[in-house]
Amino acid sequence: MSAAKKEAAPKAEKAEKAAKAPKAKPATRKVVDIKDAPKKVASQEKLISVLLAPHITEKTSLAMQNSNTYSFRVRRDSTKPEIKAAVELMFNVKVSGVQVVNETGKDRRFGRIMGRTQDIKKAYVRLAPGQTIDYEAKIKA
Repeated sequence: MSAAKKEAAPKAEKAEKAAKAPKAKPATRKVVDIKDAPKKVASQEKLISVLLAPHITEKTSLAMQNSNTYSFRVRRDSTKPEIKAAVELMFNVKVSGVQVVNETGKDRRFGRIMGRTQDIKKAYVRLAPGQTIDYEAKIKA
């Protein structure tokens, strides 16, 4: 019995010392995931790729003059909030509304071979009153 008490005593002392000693925080490693990368930079890169080109026709030029609406060809997988953010980022203007039109491609004949043109997505962007976009200034810059 005395041997069992001797073995139990050091264990109890160690437990008391461990309870009294300040607990060290376990070393945690910060694992950087791609998802945790700077989202602002990644999102800006994606927004820049949303707008493909301005879509200028007689109809859109009248819309520019009458209702302050600009037309763009956009990526087919882009959404209205992405289009709005992209226009605000690239042209430093305030957007009041976005309307989207999906145009299906047309069947075309290339000699004997039937083909098809690409589907496109157009965005009509209405700017806040007093805001304008100058395409030529952006091209020269």
